[in-house]
Amino acid sequence: MYRAFYRKYRPSTFTDVVGQQHITTTLENAVKTGKTSHAYLFTGSRGTGKTSCAKILSKAVNCLEPQNGNPCNECEICKGIDNGSILDIIEIDAASNNGVDNIRDLREEANFTPANAKYRVYIIDEVHMLSIGAFNALLKTLEEPPAHVIFILATTEVHKLPSTILSRCQRFDFKRIPPEDMAVRLKEVAKKENLKLSEDGAMLIARIADGAMRDALSLLDRCSSYEGIIDSAAVASSAGLAGREYIFELCDCIINKDSANALKVIDKLYNDSCDMERLITELTSHFRNLMVSKAVKNFEDMIICSQGEIEIIREQSAKTTLATIMSCIDILTASASTMKQGANRRTSAELCIIRLCTPSLDSDINALLRRISELETVIASGNITVTQPTPAPVKAEPKPEPKQEVEPIKEEVKETPKTTEPEAKEEIPLPEPPPAPVQEPTQPQNMGTVPFDKWPEVTEKLFAKDPSLIAMLTGSTAFIHQNKFLLMKGSPVLELYLKTGDYSKVIRETVAEVTGKSYTLGVYNTPQEEKPNNPLSDLMEKARNMGVQVEEE
Repeated sequence: MYRAFYRKYRPSTFTDVVGQQHITTTLENAVKTGKTSHAYLFTGSRGTGKTSCAKILSKAVNCLEPQNGNPCNECEICKGIDNGSILDIIEIDAASNNGVDNIRDLREEANFTPANAKYRVYIIDEVHMLSIGAFNALLKTLEEPPAHVIFILATTEVHKLPSTILSRCQRFDFKRIPPEDMAVRLKEVAKKENLKLSEDGAMLIARIADGAMRDALSLLDRCSSYEGIIDSAAVASSAGLAGREYIFELCDCIINKDSANALKVIDKLYNDSCDMERLITELTSHFRNLMVSKAVKNFEDMIICSQGEIEIIREQSAKTTLATIMSCIDILTASASTMKQGANRRTSAELCIIRLCTPSLDSDINALLRRISELETVIASGNITVTQPTPAPVKAEPKPEPKQEVEPIKEEVKETPKTTEPEAKEEIPLPEPPPAPVQEPTQPQNMGTVPFDKWPEVTEKLFAKDPSLIAMLTGSTAFIHQNKFLLMKGSPVLELYLKTGDYSKVIRETVAEVTGKSYTLGVYNTPQEEKPNNPLSDLMEKARNMGVQVEEE
């Protein structure tokens, strides 16, 4: 019968355990010196060797011919434990035997002496699943068990165990197995199975396994059906890492703020029966990879991807900022939690994608930080184009048409009786309005004041030194008057800004850099234009002086 790799190559001695030398060395010495404890607690994530070490320890304490703290695996006790014929080694699954009655039965059995072995060993897996009553029933026996009983507790969630249990055991924390050590073990197994496993394939399997040796052996078992060399491409295909182009396409749409194409991708995936919740989860994982690549220089060992995908991640992370990535992760995480309660997952996914593509829709702190960081990136790149606002053309006011009152004036002038003065018979001419003074808005007419033609060069340097000056100086112009450098207001708060902070000093220093000469800084205020006379008012005044009755409406 075919046996899976993780069962076939399960460690049989402490030496075979990979990546847990700090634990195996301690247990070997305890067996050699005969200082074994009555209760052990093995804790750690899945696939790190907890149950394997528990079985090896149960064989080592009962082995007839131990070798440097390791079981010989040749005596009848070792073989009996391996094939299950020795009943003194009891494995209990606490997930299905978590009641008080199960622990009471265990306490009664513990009083009997071993039938074949030296010690009766109880291996309780997933011990955190026991009920509170079961823990309380186990306390006394665990603290003072019979001399022939050893308890080995294994759990992946040690925080759920009562402190009374923790204080009665020797605790060993199993770490995640490093990818380098796991790759060496995979190469050994592949050699025994006559498999051609490449170095990059072994490393990719190790990274996918995430520190669990059992998962790595299961994935190698799955890849063993491939013909030829098992490289990273074969591993990626077997592990389901291939065909994730839609994730990269969605990420590009988010970076480029292209919500239209992003919704098209969502529509295509939905029509292909893609689970929207799984899509959001995969997108969250991808942005986590972007975050790691942005924060860590050599990030290849910290993410689970093929070499081609690593290059794509490197390119995409270079196009965005860390604040943007973290804001996207927050939005994705919140959407994943609310999607489970929503009625339409597609709508929830589309809403999430639109929020990712349009940060202006969010007003929380993370979204604002994202927008600020993107603005800082643009400013730091220097790709800023500041366009001077085009002044609106000044339309000449049309000449005022004479009001209706002018006609009655003429009639009254004609009907006036003759006097000795001949001028009264003449019609009063309508005087032409005086021309309005023409004054260019950007060039003052003061004598000795000339425009400063290097002002665009000065503003470019000012914006590079202090971007906050952009709003203040937009639309402004400059002039030179003797030893004074005059600024004509482009902003109503220009004069106020020059009186606060170091703005005045920065402008003077920049002008000196461009011209090589120091000037005194001032503000040029254009003189107000005199209000033009109204020709109609002058005519009416002359008529009154001549004795003509004039009525105003």
